[in-house]
Amino acid sequence: MLLAVALLALNTFFWIAPGGFALSRAIIDQYFGSRMIRAEVVVQTSSGTADYLIDRGTIKTIAPGSVVLKEKTGEMVTIQLAPTATVTGAGGRSAPVSVLRRGMRITVFRLANAPADSIQVEGVGP
Repeated sequence: MLLAVALLALNTFFWIAPGGFALSRAIIDQYFGSRMIRAEVVVQTSSGTADYLIDRGTIKTIAPGSVVLKEKTGEMVTIQLAPTATVTGAGGRSAPVSVLRRGMRITVFRLANAPADSIQVEGVGP
């Protein structure tokens, strides 16, 4: 996980630097592409640092205010959902959390100690 955070920070530096220094898209896809299971990303903002958690998996259970994901490792993770959480699907359309169904493959974004506020639907199945 530290490697992923270090690479993200390094890539951000090179992204701001001249184009010839940037990490290749293949490296970014390797760590944050379809093979990613979960990530923690720490970014510097004008008001301090922000710690984001990203989880990816298949929905096993949906309850009011939470969802249980089964990750590729087989680990089951319960994620709290914010009342204002939005679901984004194909084509970038936003929808309420009520559209989520068991078996959907999703990626969930949240601040480290906060409920998830953004959910990206990737498809159905493992």
